[in-house]
Amino acid sequence: QGQLVESGGGLVQAGGSLRLSCAASGRTINRYAMGWFRQAPGKEREFVARISWNGGEMYYSDSVKGRFTISRDNAKNTVYLQMNSLKPEDTAVYYCASARGAFSTRLIGQYEYWGQGTQVTVSS
Repeated sequence: QGQLVESGGGLVQAGGSLRLSCAASGRTINRYAMGWFRQAPGKEREFVARISWNGGEMYYSDSVKGRFTISRDNAKNTVYLQMNSLKPEDTAVYYCASARGAFSTRLIGQYEYWGQGTQVTVSS
């Protein structure tokens, strides 16, 4: 069974940047779309960004568009989320997920494998 491990979270001041990584093991992700989601305390898990199997298509939630960039390196079996101009409302646990197919949407049910999450805290 595949495993996804996120890293790169931490505490940053508003306006700062972080780069999250999601490394896959036991599962080759180069045929699958990947996504990033986040969950803030007391809120439901929400879509952040997704990328198709070959990186040809990328989509973002309106709240992060223009500030976050999703990318992937299939040779390294890794997906990234570059987060710039961070805001306090970006504070959440960030999860990466592997979709069931080469393309996906923002629907949580389309993702089969999930990481344990990495905490991102943005101070004002």
